Amino acid sequence: MSKDFQIRWLMSLVLLLLATGAIAQQRHDAKEVKSETAPLLSIDDSQRFSYFYLEAIRQENIGNYAAAFDLLHHCLEINPTSAETYFNLSTYYNELREDSMALHCMEQAAILSPSNNTYLERLGHTLIKVDDYERATKVYERLAEISPTRTDVLGILSQLYQLDYNYDGMLRVIDKLELLEGPSEDIALSRMQIYAKQGKKKEELKVLKEMSRQFPNDLNYRVMMGNWLLQNGKKKEALAEYNHVLRKEPDNIMALMSLLDYYKEVGNDKQVKEITERVLLSNNSETSDKISLLHQIIMDSENEGGDSTEVLSIFAKMLDVPQPDADIAEICATYMELKHMPQEEINAAWERVLSIAPDNDNVRIKLLQAIWDTKDYDRVISQCKPALEYNPENLAFYYFMGLALYQKGEVDETLEVFKKGIDRIDSNSNASLASDFYEITGDLLHQKGLDKEAFEAYDNCLNWNPNNVGCLNNYAYYLSERGERLAEAEQMSYRTVKAEPNNSTYLDTYAWILFMQGRYEEAKLYIDQAVRNNTNNDNVITEHAGDIYSFCNETEKAVEYWQEALDKGNDHKELLKKKIKQKQYIAK
Repeated sequence: MSKDFQIRWLMSLVLLLLATGAIAQQRHDAKEVKSETAPLLSIDDSQRFSYFYLEAIRQENIGNYAAAFDLLHHCLEINPTSAETYFNLSTYYNELREDSMALHCMEQAAILSPSNNTYLERLGHTLIKVDDYERATKVYERLAEISPTRTDVLGILSQLYQLDYNYDGMLRVIDKLELLEGPSEDIALSRMQIYAKQGKKKEELKVLKEMSRQFPNDLNYRVMMGNWLLQNGKKKEALAEYNHVLRKEPDNIMALMSLLDYYKEVGNDKQVKEITERVLLSNNSETSDKISLLHQIIMDSENEGGDSTEVLSIFAKMLDVPQPDADIAEICATYMELKHMPQEEINAAWERVLSIAPDNDNVRIKLLQAIWDTKDYDRVISQCKPALEYNPENLAFYYFMGLALYQKGEVDETLEVFKKGIDRIDSNSNASLASDFYEITGDLLHQKGLDKEAFEAYDNCLNWNPNNVGCLNNYAYYLSERGERLAEAEQMSYRTVKAEPNNSTYLDTYAWILFMQGRYEEAKLYIDQAVRNNTNNDNVITEHAGDIYSFCNETEKAVEYWQEALDKGNDHKELLKKKIKQKQYIAK
């Protein structure tokens, strides 16, 4: 522990005690305004002091701090040996960040009332605040004498001794704590740490032996003694301690882990492997210990060439038990990903995790993403159903299931799933995902001819994400098809073109809205860009180009575009034939 850390810890401890009331300021009523060491005042001065002191307290209580501050100074003029007045003034100087004056007032209060714990504690705190640890130590020593049963005071005193490397003082504090609280592991370990800093190895070992004697049924103390012996080069004695414990408790994990360290140190790889497997397969082992060992095994394997056979064998043994650990199963699947094993084997590993912990939504999403790539939409749906039972608040499962249903052509079922997802959206939902839900719902409603409901969904979509360009484009285009709110539609469409200037679909939508507004030359500029970027050979763009060119008095070019759209297999075959025959635009 660094000295800076010790100081910060000490300050935190003192402030905590202040905050919790252990060293809270004592409020004095009218009967308590006389200092212990104050000289006798005349009756007149005594009455004057009491009046002004109580008035200062009253002014403070109603928030008139400046007036209270002045009145306290007046109290000192009447009675310069008033400890309570100095104490109250120290608080004001603390607030004013005048540390020297705060310290002076606290010193005076403590001198004038030497048996007042509150004054002594505030003085000690102030001295710590100004880094005067030597004087703070003396104050807390005095407090410990006055209140020998206060463990909080002893704790701060121990920290002050530690800052001064006063190990004998720390040991005295530990002795007092042990008398108050009785023997404990924490106290024993603290005493050992001090002996270690003093280089007193015999005393360290003596503490461990004493703990083992006092608690003979707690074999972990024997393990701790073995660890100390191993760290100090006494390997044989350490091994004897570990074996002693394991003869009595063969599944003592603390002893096994220590024995594992022992065999690593002596270089016995065979025993390291055996003990490692023993710990990994033990029901007494903590999952955290198992995971730590697995990470080491994987790291060693990778350093030795990365053969996964042995590692996977260990995972298989750990998971081939009546109640396998979901965390271990997840690490196994992750390791298989690391080793780039066949995806279907990895998927089976994720499914094994879910068989143990079906509510693990993160694993379920990983599995769904992998299955989605295979386009096995029935399997996606079968995974989403239990996911929605265990994690009905997770929008991702509605999203996967809805899209899978849509891929199967089940529009009504898709719409139902997305509506259920929308019902789960709240203020804590991911804005982008919520926006996508409303966008897709709007598209589905439009597909079913429910434009009013579709437009409401689009409005909600844009409330969640005003920059959802997919929604902006579709909303604008469908409005233009109906010839409604064209100015608003143009603004929405223009934002998509600004966002993605080479997107042929967005360029086409914008050109078409300009066309619907009668702005034919402007429409021609944008439809030309749409045609140039029409890498997907969208015949709707080609048909629109013909429509726009016809209104720009370029009939031959218009007919070429219409014919091209017809050749591509446009849905409006009969309408296109009429346009070509009559060489003019005909509305749907």
